[in-house]
Amino acid sequence: MPLKTFRYAVCGGFSTSLDICMYFISYNFILQKKILYFPGILALSPHIAALFISFLISFPIGFLLNRTIVFHESPLRGRIQLMRYFLVVIACMLLNYIFIKLFVEQLHWYPTVAKMGTTVIVVTFSYIAQRNFTFKHKKSNIA
Repeated sequence: MPLKTFRYAVCGGFSTSLDICMYFISYNFILQKKILYFPGILALSPHIAALFISFLISFPIGFLLNRTIVFHESPLRGRIQLMRYFLVVIACMLLNYIFIKLFVEQLHWYPTVAKMGTTVIVVTFSYIAQRNFTFKHKKSNIA
């Protein structure tokens, strides 16, 4: 296994575990499996609100781990990496939203199990996107 893939697996495993734990805590204890109301604006189902709460914690931690440990050789400036990382994470959030809605509301999976299943799909997409877009590093042609 290449070192970069190993580092991504370890850092991603930590970030993903943190994200799933925060999702579980948010869904079961913070939201207590109840709809989150924003009066006059919208109401979020607890499984979707928990997704956003876990995002607030996992986003900055995931970025820092990827930037400093996995893709540290990237010559891109931090703010460019952050913006690209944010775009990829938004795409991942959209995939999370779609698959969690599908798994919970159509297939009737328990929300935490749905989150874990969704994670497998999203992690694959995320690694490819982070490697080829966010932290893209052109290898020099010097022999």
